Amino acid sequence: MIRSTTILTVRRDNQVAIGGDGQVTLGDTVVKHGARKIRKVYNDCVLLGVAGAASDALALYENLDRKLEQYRGNLQKAAVEFARDWRSDRVLRRFEALLVAVDAEGAYLLSGSGDVIAPDDGVLAIGSGGSMALSAARALLKHSTLTAKEIVQEALRITSEICIYSNDRIEIESLEF
Repeated sequence: MIRSTTILTVRRDNQVAIGGDGQVTLGDTVVKHGARKIRKVYNDCVLLGVAGAASDALALYENLDRKLEQYRGNLQKAAVEFARDWRSDRVLRRFEALLVAVDAEGAYLLSGSGDVIAPDDGVLAIGSGGSMALSAARALLKHSTLTAKEIVQEALRITSEICIYSNDRIEIESLEF
């Protein structure tokens, strides 16, 4: 179980949003409150979020960005090829992290096991607070008219009140299409 953060993405109408908290935890100690865990890549058309070690996260961002360049922004193809490389590479496969990648077309959860998972309902969450954020986001999607960005904000705020590995210094990026 990755106990490091919470990353959440929600798709609603013509918007997709991804957000993450800013807490960095080392064992049972909070060592940073305002880490950036969300990135815009490939001409600001793809949003990435990672739960895991910081050095692993940076390497994963860079590798997926290279795949996006190689496949001219086709996130689905880049994600599949990236997951294949991640699983088979001797160094990358040791990374203990999960990655979420979203664009106007889709959303994918990627892992070092080769997983490329697209959600049925446009909602994905990873990290220690992932289940809580997922539950809150699905309830807000079903019972509110909030935008995707507003749902991410509120679900992560709720999660920060419950999960000791997540805080309320929330960073959100979104795409309109």
